[in-house]
Amino acid sequence: MHVRDLNWMMMEGYLKQDDRAVLPLGSTEQHAYLSLSVDSILSERLAVEAAEPLGVPVFPVLAYGITPYFRAFPGTITLRTETFLRVVREILDAMAEHGFKRILIVNGHGGNTPGQSVAVESMADHPGIRIKFHNWWKSPKVWAQVQAIDPVASHASWMENFPWTRLANARMPTEQKPMSDLEHLCQLDPRSLRAYLGDGNYGGRYQRDDQEMLKIWQVAVVETRGLLAESWG
Repeated sequence: MHVRDLNWMMMEGYLKQDDRAVLPLGSTEQHAYLSLSVDSILSERLAVEAAEPLGVPVFPVLAYGITPYFRAFPGTITLRTETFLRVVREILDAMAEHGFKRILIVNGHGGNTPGQSVAVESMADHPGIRIKFHNWWKSPKVWAQVQAIDPVASHASWMENFPWTRLANARMPTEQKPMSDLEHLCQLDPRSLRAYLGDGNYGGRYQRDDQEMLKIWQVAVVETRGLLAESWG
């Protein structure tokens, strides 16, 4: 359930019977012909669908992350690493203060992975708190499903093209884009990166059948829900 659908008294009542919560992390960055909010849309929607049957509250997605390499693409908003880590840390501190002891972070953006170290530090500073950091798109079962459908998958390619990240007025290419040289990408400044990538897709087809995408999504929901329902150690 969305935190936006609760008031503080409802939340206080919830905390008397459960101490779990979900924090989605996203980003606002270029995704070729897809929405600039792909990472935020996916992490928040996944968190809500996974948590809903368990009655676990989902906090609003943190819609800005670490994405300096895409700064030359209009609409991309990046936080400095230290800013992002501080924001995540203060959110976790506040959640711990209110009594949340089991927190699942559903991360939708690869650039945000430094946040995993903040999760470990928060557990060290708040004895009794357990935090799981879940990079949902590359979790074992989801990635296996992606590979089973099409091993040529990357940033802004078909694997992020769900009905809810697609723009109705954006026409995308039908051919498969050759994979970019990922090692070379890491050496480029933002403007050079844009020139190298062109539309922003790293490589692969731009879209696949929605039934294939729903298979991936169903696996992601079940795998994420399992993290909430399983033992927390």
